[in-house]
Amino acid sequence: MLEIKNPQQIRIKDIAERSGVSVGTVDRVLHGRPNVSSEARAKVEAVLQEIDYQPNMYASALAKSRTYNIHALVPAHDPSAYWRHVEAGIGQAVRERREFRFSLGITYYDQFDPESFRRATNEMMASQPDGAIIVPQESEATTETAERLARKGVPFVLLDCNVPELDAVAFFGQDPVQSGAFAARMITMRAADAGEIFLVRLIDKGRVASRQQAHREVGFRQWLEANRPDLRVEVLDLQLSSTEDFDDQFDAFFSAHPTLRFGLTFSSRVFFVGEYLRRKGRTDVRLLGYDVLERNIDCMRDGTVDFLVAQHPWRQGFDCVEALFAHLVLHKPVQRDNYMPIELLTIENHEYYAYAK
Repeated sequence: MLEIKNPQQIRIKDIAERSGVSVGTVDRVLHGRPNVSSEARAKVEAVLQEIDYQPNMYASALAKSRTYNIHALVPAHDPSAYWRHVEAGIGQAVRERREFRFSLGITYYDQFDPESFRRATNEMMASQPDGAIIVPQESEATTETAERLARKGVPFVLLDCNVPELDAVAFFGQDPVQSGAFAARMITMRAADAGEIFLVRLIDKGRVASRQQAHREVGFRQWLEANRPDLRVEVLDLQLSSTEDFDDQFDAFFSAHPTLRFGLTFSSRVFFVGEYLRRKGRTDVRLLGYDVLERNIDCMRDGTVDFLVAQHPWRQGFDCVEALFAHLVLHKPVQRDNYMPIELLTIENHEYYAYAK
């Protein structure tokens, strides 16, 4: 009788002796190989069930000779942008899985142009990916990409913006509605005695610069309606593609609203506003923004930005690859929705924030 202490310490030889078959037969059963009689397979499987045998999935995956091509669709960005942290996390996770023959391809698209996203999808599909990471574009284009991947049997993970109706392996990002509500609470605490605040929306080609901005504003407005319906919100739609200089747009806005003292933006580029205020010597205006970029931190050091809402972009990218690894290689279930913390940084605590991870 086979004495069971720890199923993970049981050798193939032990299973073979208990089953009355050869070591080679047990090995073929464990790895799903052919050339095993139904009688022998039944004997081995009975012993495996008896001892509650759990195979070493890592060892099994390493023994395979296949490669895994992971492809990411990411908005085009400059070197100082938020997305570089996401991209760094993706890259690090792939490097840590190199022993499993993971490789990475990244295609960039214009986040304001659905056709650019479709072209990026074409490039990704041409690479024959085994798994995909998608930062969603507008709804129709993103759904088309998801459907193309599904037809090819390619699992995908959503990053930054959730689309619940899509059959993704997982999603990683903030809950934007809750994040917007959190921002409303923070800015109204800072502007407790003010009757007005301002919101800067980044606009390009007639659209808000990201889906997250739009969804955060929904949560922001809902919170204000429930808790501060008296508070007036003045809006500046900052035209990114305008030939008019940013300073001209800011000058016109603040000239029209000279009493504004507290404002926010749901974009990672609050430094647009902070750097303008610094140039103008406006130390009387305080801001809340999003994400840990060096230019945002500089504005915090200068005193124009009071708060930054952080969401671990490096970790988002890293965890997307880990979800695909668990799904593709280990064949383990993966939690569908994974929401990042909504963390508030100030001049006092930002240095202790885990910038990389």
